[in-house]
Amino acid sequence: MVVLGVRMNGTTVRRALREIALVAALFLAYKMGRLLVDGHVTEAMNNASAVWHFERVLHLPSEAGLQTSLLSHEWWVRVANCFYAYVHFPATAIALIWMYVRKPETYLWMRRTLATLTAFALVIHAVFPLAPPRMLGSAGLVDTGRLFGPSVYGPPDTDTLSNQYAAMPSLHVGWAIVVALALMTTTAGWKRWLWLAHPAITLIVVVVTGNHYWLDAIAVMGLIVIVGALVPRAVAAPVFIPAQRLEPAPVSRTPSSRPRR
Repeated sequence: MVVLGVRMNGTTVRRALREIALVAALFLAYKMGRLLVDGHVTEAMNNASAVWHFERVLHLPSEAGLQTSLLSHEWWVRVANCFYAYVHFPATAIALIWMYVRKPETYLWMRRTLATLTAFALVIHAVFPLAPPRMLGSAGLVDTGRLFGPSVYGPPDTDTLSNQYAAMPSLHVGWAIVVALALMTTTAGWKRWLWLAHPAITLIVVVVTGNHYWLDAIAVMGLIVIVGALVPRAVAAPVFIPAQRLEPAPVSRTPSSRPRR
């Protein structure tokens, strides 16, 4: 079997399947976080109001203002909805596969970072449930997914497949940052900075769609700094250069001086 230009034997395929299973388990744990907030809906709404007012104290830009500026452009709103629905997990999975095949040492760092970041986020979701701004009437945002489609969420009271009260920290933004940092190691020169467009676009999308506050992104960036201090950095495998056979240096011959008669 050949994947991304690399021939894979039976052992490699089994390892790849194991890694895919681990990533799938990570995603399922993220989705099953819905069970952590049962009975805490009121708390999540109160926290949402507190976060909204705290952002105004910090003079952060209004999420409602950004959303309103794009609502008149229905095509762009649909693009944002599709990005939110279809890019988050597939982009992360593709990046993991690419790292696994091309840069195993970076893949290991990436997988550990994503797992640790998600574990910490799940704890925060349980301790600090937070309703997204689209649910907060005083915020003035709408649910663009329900208005224009596609929508990944059902009614909050009947949605058992996702945790809609887990706005902080934003794992959409967090995973996108980790993906960008990993892919930057595969690109040389100034072009590697272009990978940062992925988390930047993700941030705009999650705010425009009414799914996250600015503080959710700020919180996950701080969490990534903490996780980065805990997870060992990727170390490239040593490259062994075979010793070259040394040829004896040529002996320079100088013409001998003849004795004077």
